[in-house]
Amino acid sequence: MDAPMRFDLDRNSPVPLYHQLASAIEAAIHGGLLTPGAPLENEIALAQRLGISRPTARQALKSLVDRGLLVRRRGVGTQVAPTQIHRPVGLTSLYDDLEGSGQTPTTRTLEWQQHRASAEEAEELEIAVGSPIVTIKRLRLAGDDPIAVLCNHLPEELAPTADDLERTGLYECLRARGCQPAVAKQRIGARTASAAESRMLEESPRAALLTADRVAYDDAGRVVEVGHHIYRSSRYSFETTLFSR
Repeated sequence: MDAPMRFDLDRNSPVPLYHQLASAIEAAIHGGLLTPGAPLENEIALAQRLGISRPTARQALKSLVDRGLLVRRRGVGTQVAPTQIHRPVGLTSLYDDLEGSGQTPTTRTLEWQQHRASAEEAEELEIAVGSPIVTIKRLRLAGDDPIAVLCNHLPEELAPTADDLERTGLYECLRARGCQPAVAKQRIGARTASAAESRMLEESPRAALLTADRVAYDDAGRVVEVGHHIYRSSRYSFETTLFSR
């Protein structure tokens, strides 16, 4: 922001000042006056400028951080949170979903390894132990903002190159190889981030992560990929549609 935004507070109102301030900031965010990534004053500067106590300013900012509207970054300060990505639960790749939501997906390949399938990997891929497979680990970003760490196991003959995966999504690469993913089983869960995951995803230590474990099949019933993925819960959510029976 070039100049501090004005927030009008009514000291005669029965509504607590922290709630008035939080509501004013929220309205500015939803109204587009404060855009994703825009910086806010710290609680000390905000309290001094508005003539309120520091605990009042702190409580207002904390309530917005807790709701995911603001984020605090070490060395940067308080900013408006990036727009959250809502992903419908369907047989699509994260790359496709980011493009579909108007984001610019980018990929950093962390690992691309050819090896023989362990007993656990062979069971997941429904192949013989020792069969040649490829394990791929990627960091997926929306622009420069990390969103997820994706780990996939694939039969070697279907595996795209690291260069291919930095240009487009996994399922598009599979289709280019004549493989059409048709159906998948997926389990969605949650856990806290490890120290390494927190650093990669630029989250606070032990931040909450969404997890997704997926096994995808082609139209002949062959397993074409197994995925074990983690997502920033502050930036990402899954959506489902439920039907009555």
